[in-house]
Amino acid sequence: MARLFADRREAGLALADRLGPLDPAHTVIFALPRGGVPVAIEVAKRSGAPLDLLLVRKIGAPGYEELAIGAVVDGAEPEVVVNRDVADQFGLSEADVRRMSAAGLAEIERRRAVYLEGRAPLPVKGKTAIVVDDGIATGASMRAALQALRNRQPARIVLAVPVAPADVLVALRGAADEIVCLEVPHPFAAVGAHYRDFRQVDDAEVVAALQALGQAPATKQSF
Repeated sequence: MARLFADRREAGLALADRLGPLDPAHTVIFALPRGGVPVAIEVAKRSGAPLDLLLVRKIGAPGYEELAIGAVVDGAEPEVVVNRDVADQFGLSEADVRRMSAAGLAEIERRRAVYLEGRAPLPVKGKTAIVVDDGIATGASMRAALQALRNRQPARIVLAVPVAPADVLVALRGAADEIVCLEVPHPFAAVGAHYRDFRQVDDAEVVAALQALGQAPATKQSF
């Protein structure tokens, strides 16, 4: 029977235990907001490694918004990753998908401004990047995030999550150099089914968590 986490903080502590000691000088922890932040905070606290946000927004297919035709991912130069097979089904070119990414890019810019006052992404070239979320369901957004992160030339990418389905982890093997997953339930229902407390994380909680870690401005934000 799969473990039931009390909340994201407990999941983060358990993930930090599994990851073990990390070299803070050569490691960057990346959280996928918003749910991944409370998990990643515990890994960053334990390791002393800096924490950054890996902001990714799905680009939904016309009329089927839950079906990802691509994703836009934050970075020094935001990147659009196209799911070519799905885009072809809708007769969309790469240029079409890039035009459709405008709303997602605007939300990414809003979140970086709110969470970090527009601070540039941390450099990760030649370092180990540990990508943390509170769980994975379909893996579409995570695949895009990992692909875009790879282009920033880290020495190694470790995907670290508390829970995910087995087939999705298999599909993501090529996108990360190592995958650490605490629970791989079968059958898999939803990420939230493996937490007693899975309430939505809002912007204010993300900012407060980053401020507590010393990685967000202490200025008052309005949400």
